[in-house]
Amino acid sequence: MGRSPLRLTVGVTLAALVIGTSATAGYAGVEEVTHPAPVEGTPGHYIVVMKADPLATYEGDTKGLRRTKPNPGKPLDAHSADSQKYVAHLENEQRKLAQAEGVTPDVTYQVTLNGFSADLSGDQVDALRSSKDVLGVFPDEIRHPDAQSSTDFLGHGDDKRGKGGMWEATGGVKKAGEGVVVGVIDTGIAPEHPSFDGDKLKKKPRKSKGEPYSDGSYVYFDKSDGTQFRSAIVGGQDWDKHDYTTKLVGGQYFSTGAAAAGFDFQYDYLSPRDGDGHGSHTASTAAGVFGVKAQVEGVKLGTISGVAPAARISAYKACYVGPDPLVTTDDICALSDLIAAIDQSVADGVDVINYSIGGGAATSVLQPDDIAFLNAAAAGVFVSVSAGNSGPDAVTADHASPWYTTVAASTIPTWEGTVSFDGFAQAGASVSVPFGKTVTGPSIYAGDAAAAGAVDARLCMPGTLDPAKVSGHIVVCDRGVNARVEKSQVVKDAGGAGMVLVNVPGEADSLDNDFHVVPTVHLSSAYREAVLAYVQGGADRPITLTGENTTDETTPVPQIAGFSSRGPMHADGSDVMKPDIAAPGVAILAATNNARKDKPTFGILSGTSMASPHIAGLGALYLGERPTASPAEVKSAMMTTAYDTVNADGSKNTDPFAQGAGQVDPTRFFEPGLLYLNGVADWAAFLEGKGLAEFDGVEPIDGSDLNQASISIGTLASAQTVTRTVTSTAAGTYTASADVPGVNVTVEPSTLSFGAAGETATYTVTFDNASAPVEQWATGSLTWTGEAGEVRSPIAVFPVTADAPAEVAGTGVDGSTTVEVTPGVDGELPLNLSGLTPFTLLADPDHPVPGHSGDENSGDANKDVAWIVDVPEGTTLSRFDLDSSDDEGSDLDLTVYRVVAPDDLRYYEMWQSATASADEQVTVPTPAQGTYLVVANVYSTSAPMTWDMTYANVGSSSEGAFTATPNPLAAVQGQQTSYDLSWSGLTAGTRYLGVVQYGDSDVRTIVSVDAE
Repeated sequence: MGRSPLRLTVGVTLAALVIGTSATAGYAGVEEVTHPAPVEGTPGHYIVVMKADPLATYEGDTKGLRRTKPNPGKPLDAHSADSQKYVAHLENEQRKLAQAEGVTPDVTYQVTLNGFSADLSGDQVDALRSSKDVLGVFPDEIRHPDAQSSTDFLGHGDDKRGKGGMWEATGGVKKAGEGVVVGVIDTGIAPEHPSFDGDKLKKKPRKSKGEPYSDGSYVYFDKSDGTQFRSAIVGGQDWDKHDYTTKLVGGQYFSTGAAAAGFDFQYDYLSPRDGDGHGSHTASTAAGVFGVKAQVEGVKLGTISGVAPAARISAYKACYVGPDPLVTTDDICALSDLIAAIDQSVADGVDVINYSIGGGAATSVLQPDDIAFLNAAAAGVFVSVSAGNSGPDAVTADHASPWYTTVAASTIPTWEGTVSFDGFAQAGASVSVPFGKTVTGPSIYAGDAAAAGAVDARLCMPGTLDPAKVSGHIVVCDRGVNARVEKSQVVKDAGGAGMVLVNVPGEADSLDNDFHVVPTVHLSSAYREAVLAYVQGGADRPITLTGENTTDETTPVPQIAGFSSRGPMHADGSDVMKPDIAAPGVAILAATNNARKDKPTFGILSGTSMASPHIAGLGALYLGERPTASPAEVKSAMMTTAYDTVNADGSKNTDPFAQGAGQVDPTRFFEPGLLYLNGVADWAAFLEGKGLAEFDGVEPIDGSDLNQASISIGTLASAQTVTRTVTSTAAGTYTASADVPGVNVTVEPSTLSFGAAGETATYTVTFDNASAPVEQWATGSLTWTGEAGEVRSPIAVFPVTADAPAEVAGTGVDGSTTVEVTPGVDGELPLNLSGLTPFTLLADPDHPVPGHSGDENSGDANKDVAWIVDVPEGTTLSRFDLDSSDDEGSDLDLTVYRVVAPDDLRYYEMWQSATASADEQVTVPTPAQGTYLVVANVYSTSAPMTWDMTYANVGSSSEGAFTATPNPLAAVQGQQTSYDLSWSGLTAGTRYLGVVQYGDSDVRTIVSVDAE
């Protein structure tokens, strides 16, 4: 990729525990710079990412080391002589860096990330962050798993023989995904489970028959793309070499980061063995054996199959279960272990990675695992990730980057039961009422059955129900707070005969097939009011639970699950739409965990964790047929052939922030018609356009112009044109149609013709707001229709109040400047001014330099100078400038933290500007009131020089009679206009800062004035 990214501008929150950057200033007096630690997280354990390219994207720019980045359409060969030589070089560079700072790495990464994880002291963190060989030093985060058969519903084929669907089209279940390895990064795997049944590994045959083999130290598999998978055989707790088979070709585990966090492993296995069930479930969903008979708690539930039953599986355990099996909050997936797993899986040679792991709503496209996945995609690996389980609220989706596929969860036909009473009969989820049987009894609402002193009994929390009131009753419990199955246990413990579990309006509204200990039917929130009105309308009113859907209504599917996290993404400009696609993720029956000598188990789980492996399995199916297809090709083929999900009433759901492109359709995705292809060069241009990276020989692009199968514009004030290039999969002619309500959409040319597969054509789409409300998303779609079918792309644009310059500058004690803007609205547009506020110069009390903050001799042993600064309430903008007098021969860096207190330097947020240039700047819009730590680093100088560290907090107070004329502005949507900013009476020799806000919108122009 040429030069690696040099600037990270990632926002950080306490909840997400992610690195960001910020700056502030106030009073001096930090005598010794101690690098702050996050307020929460894993104190002292960090991931150090170095700037030099990892193996997957190395271009050959180091003397004596040949390029290892694969050519387009070719996979990475991590075992070649050139690759091993470059890996050894990276290991040596990592060792030198670590030794120079006295660091002992736990784990090193070379394939998808160049770096290491280690326990670091504050001084070591500070020194490493200041090193020009280091891209970033990230606190090790804690992530968590995102927790009729789905294959039959998707059209793969019938459950008995696999006939009549995509399995048959790919040569049958014994060929579906053949020659492909699916890597599953999760909680491990249960090797004895029949879903992973394979033959004993033999030594290398004289003639390859396409079967895996072993030499006792490694498992080898000659894949369909012409390269070889090779994975080390490891031992561990209840795990040995006999657990590897021709189906389970890889099993490794990574626990260094979890150990550094002080995690107690007694509830899990220190080996690839699954102690939780989540990893076995996702692995069997993606690539489990065909036709495995499944039962749960004695209930026979038919057979299950993986999406790609002929694909091989390699498990990479990086997540461990805690003491409470009902929650994920006591589980651990250390980010450093996850990255080690990603790195090893690509080194081994997997073709697909499933990553059903979440860290909360994404705040950036360039977190450490995002960087690792970028390089995995560059190596030709298709990556499927879960969108998260924080829906139905907006802006909750995880995994924002464009080089992987982010998956939402949808429903499929499932096991149902019926709740009925006089004048009411509605179906819900149920596997605990025997099929065809009924349970009838008097009813009571849990909120009316509270034990003495109990609080919120409606939730059926332990100890809250009065047995005298509950005994023999069917209890109505509200969903929320505690585990659903715990509620039925509470009902049973109080003597209850059954349960109606009802969702609460405004909260999660998915229906889940849990195995409850009393007969239970789970109903939607839409029926809560009617159920409570009946139950509370009298004493002991009878309710009947039936073990099937006895109503005349068929539950519409697929619906997006209530828990499935939604877009839009606020990460880095909202020009990447997420999620990308939807797949089955509610009530999915698959393999779970077992001890070595125990019987295999199965479980019904819901979550985007269950949706992601469906897409991973489909990726394996696609690569089984087209082994050299790029990750972008697989993703595009799925997205453009998807169809709309439905709402609860059966109407179409066209919300791209819920469903992405729609429900995946395996019956169509092998013949998509047109493909939207993108690769490393495109991603580099995207990152550079976002200001997140700098690369040699790369021209930045607007984020909306990345050649994706979706279109998203985060700011639309006037007409904007985006460009796309499509590649044909067959000869044909396509005609465009587009619809975004309230927005005029023009496609040019509107017809594309192709004479053969592989031809390309470029078109543009122009968006111009006509009547869509501003500061709200407008959504729709673009469809190319040809003889072979439709090629559809979801669209989302965000009309804004005005398209205004991010910054304008002026000079003089008295002066003015003209600002040109393009309104996105008609009528009067108020211009709300803040400032002007003078910049304050910060001086180094330990090394005073008259008139300046410091010189080439400033700083402690690490060349750091620090200040504490207060940012008052009501500040609209804070800016921190670090300016060198020697722009050619010096290099300064700037880091800002919002810390707990002047004497407690743990931080809530962080911002950093650490480029290779002399001057650095950090700007924080609407900063939180509080204490900020500003750290300037004099990294290098070549001659005597001075430097200035200044800051300004723009608020309600102002100087210089700062005015705008005219104000309000007479706005005509889409027509450029202008206004004049003027000031007078400023103090000569002082710099000032101000802000113009356009109406009540978030659109702002920063104003800087140098009063010469």
